[in-house]
Amino acid sequence: QEQLEESGGGLVQAGGSLRISCAASGRTFSSAAMGWFRQAPGKEREFVAAITRSGSNTYCADSVKGRFTISIDNIKNTVSLQMNSLKPEDTAVYYCATTRVVFTTTEGLYEYWGQGTQVTVSS
Repeated sequence: QEQLEESGGGLVQAGGSLRISCAASGRTFSSAAMGWFRQAPGKEREFVAAITRSGSNTYCADSVKGRFTISIDNIKNTVSLQMNSLKPEDTAVYYCATTRVVFTTTEGLYEYWGQGTQVTVSS
């Protein structure tokens, strides 16, 4: 089993930046990739970004491409999401998750999930 804990959420003004992180523990060697999802109030959870365990490949949703960057630190077992040029529509609870399938945006293929961290972008 793998445990995930997000941190770094908060309130930021539109145009600002925020970095959120996710610390993994437990059977971390069993997952092939890690991803970030988000869920805004009244909306379904959506894929944001994913990265392979090696860090060699990344993928971001079109809505955040060019603004968000996902990275991984395998020594610390931590995956981070650097969010720049934030918009009010980025407001959501952000979740990290792990999957044994490489480069999938499909929520159902992610097996372990963190509790989420709130990101609020004011206009």
